[in-house]
Amino acid sequence: MITNGEIRNRQGEQIDHTFYPGSRPEALIILGHGLTGNKDRPLLVALAEALSAQCWPCLTISFSGNGDSEGKFQESNITKEIGDLQAVLEAVPNDVRVAYIGHSMGGAVGVLTAARDMRIFTLISLAGMTHTAAFVQREFGEVTPGAGVMWEDENFPLSEKFVEDLTHIGDTLAAAKELLQPWLLIHGSDDDTVPIQDGHDAYEAATCEKKWLEIPAEGHLFSENSYLQISEEVAAWLELHVAPAGVCSTTLKTPEFTGPSSAASAQRERG
Repeated sequence: MITNGEIRNRQGEQIDHTFYPGSRPEALIILGHGLTGNKDRPLLVALAEALSAQCWPCLTISFSGNGDSEGKFQESNITKEIGDLQAVLEAVPNDVRVAYIGHSMGGAVGVLTAARDMRIFTLISLAGMTHTAAFVQREFGEVTPGAGVMWEDENFPLSEKFVEDLTHIGDTLAAAKELLQPWLLIHGSDDDTVPIQDGHDAYEAATCEKKWLEIPAEGHLFSENSYLQISEEVAAWLELHVAPAGVCSTTLKTPEFTGPSSAASAQRERG
């Protein structure tokens, strides 16, 4: 739903976003963050800037309850963020090919959305979460939902809704098997938040066109040392699956759905 240039989810909450212009009007790259993150995470900003420089229009979003988006963090979970992403997709013109890039839990959001929504033309996962129930147990098994917090950070209370949602989902393997869109999976070998086995399992489950890239010695958030490699891999994937080569120009176009956006406060992103 769009009101006065704003993007709002089905609950009427405004989704904070930043647009990075590009001259390929047939495409839009949407970037979604992970648990406790927001649209201004360094990896997402660096990737959006690099792709925009190659003429790809990009839209970074903060899911509801995160960053400067409306809503409560306690109500955040994968199922609600799927609704947020669908609200963004509804704001995109029908003739625009959308690529979705999701980091960590945002990767799980992407798989579960793309499996039932062909408005996502191609999918890219960065340290994508696959085993959601195992993640909750591993990271928060000793924390009391509704009373405790995530990673000892008072800004991020652990809600019963979150635990129940990720536990009920269990994993994204069934959705991975249903994907028809081309899928690029990138994971760091030293990820201690979403183990690299999550990426291997997702890749093995998928029957769509797919590519696996393991980056040695990189952790969950990826370091600046890996940004260039990631941006080059993603740009090559987009050229192959979203638009033909040779369409880049210096004329930048801003889509109609772009609304006001302000910088989100820095947050620690883990999941």
